[in-house]
Formats: sequence, structure tokens, C-alpha cells
Amino acid sequence: MEILSSKADGILTIEFNRPERKNAITSAMYQSMADAINDGERDASVRAILITGKPEIFTAGNDLEDFLKSARSTDGVALEDRAVFRFMLALSGATKPVVAAVAGAAVGIGTTLLMHCDLVYAADNAKFSMPFSQLGLCPEFASSLLLTQVAGYPRAAEKLMLGEAFPAQEALDMGLVSKVLPVAELLPFARAQAAKLVALPASSVRATKQLMKASRNAAITQTMTAENKLFGAMLEAPEAKEAFTAFFEKRKPDFSKFA
Repeated sequence: MEILSSKADGILTIEFNRPERKNAITSAMYQSMADAINDGERDASVRAILITGKPEIFTAGNDLEDFLKSARSTDGVALEDRAVFRFMLALSGATKPVVAAVAGAAVGIGTTLLMHCDLVYAADNAKFSMPFSQLGLCPEFASSLLLTQVAGYPRAAEKLMLGEAFPAQEALDMGLVSKVLPVAELLPFARAQAAKLVALPASSVRATKQLMKASRNAAITQTMTAENKLFGAMLEAPEAKEAFTAFFEKRKPDFSKFA
């Protein structure tokens, strides 16, 4: 199973489990995560959700081969019917607290999904990146809104426009994560934090989350929709085609011929 999900002691754990491909996410994996979150929302025994990967890798982001097969706007599949959008809606709309434990690389949506979690902890080997512009694309999962709110415009612009990787300590300084720990301590600590949430009155935790997010829910939905529409159009543009072709040919892309 490329996504492992389990329930124990009030915690639903969702784990990336495709280490041979650096936990690159396929459409089927997005659907599995969406299903797991929605199931956890319905299950009264689940009081917290934990998302994690492996000690050496959180996720390399989208599996590009699968992504190019499942993300084309010309395939006739509506945006709301795509597995990645179902996952986005499930995570951003989760009423129960979500804890994330990140070790190793968190690329693309591996970083943007963290902005929809409530408690985010990183290992000291974690490295974050949102290389959308490097692929001829634009931000997704409301990151153009949320990263600006978290880190301020100048730092958000640097990370989203340049798309360069940054370490755990910088993510902590930006406010993207709450704490940085040694790799061996990360998952036990995140589980302990989730267990604290489980022990609290569930209605109080959910109400607190609802109140904190209420003022930006509409903006998140609007931004996600706008980003996804533009993302789909840019995916068909020459710049993205050059970026993906260069990636598969293992060469540096040349964007000089595009205005």
C-alpha cells in the first residue's frame, strides 16, 4: 500500500509509503488520502489526524509521469472530480485537528499541504520547496494566500517565485512549522502531541479550530479555485512543456525563447 492508514487510541495516522519513488504522489494516493480523511471525519472514535512520511523523505510531491496523465485540462475530467482536488477539499475542510510530522524533503504539495494542518513539526533533516515556477506553473492549494499570511509577502515571494529549497530552521523562523526536532524524536513527539489533543474535550478542540479558521475559509476556497484554474491553463503552455521535457531528458530547461 502506497498510503498506509490506521486508527489507534483516537488517532488516524496517514503515512506516505512509497519510498522507492521518494513517496511521489499519484492520483490513486490522493484518493486514498481523501478517503481516509473523510472516513476519519465521520468516525467519532477519531479525535485527531496525523500525517507523516518516512525518516528520510516526506514526499517528493507529484509523481510527474502520473501527474501528466491525470492533470490535463483536455481530458474532459472536471476539476472537482480530480483526486488531488478531493484531497485538497478533505484536508482544508477537516474539522478535527491535523498534526503533521515532516522528515526529509517536502516538495511541492508536500509543503503546501502543511499550511492546512494545525500542528506542524519538522525533523532537523527536513527540507521544504515549492518549485512551481521552475516547472512553468503557479502556486496551488491556496499557498499564494496562506504562505503570505504566515511568512509575510517578501519571504513568500522568495519561496514561491524562485522555488528554491529551504531548511527546517528557516521554516521555523517563517512560522511554517512549530518545532524542529532530531529525526529519531520527530514521530514520537508528534504522536504525543496528537495524544494530547485526543485527551482534550473534542468539541472544544473542534470549536477552537473552527473559530481560528472561520475568517479565512472563504478566501482559501476562492484562492484554491483561482489557482487551480490558472494551474490547469499553464500546464498546457509552452513553458511547462519545456520544463517537463527537460526534466525527463535530465537537462536544464531553456525558457529564454518565451516572453
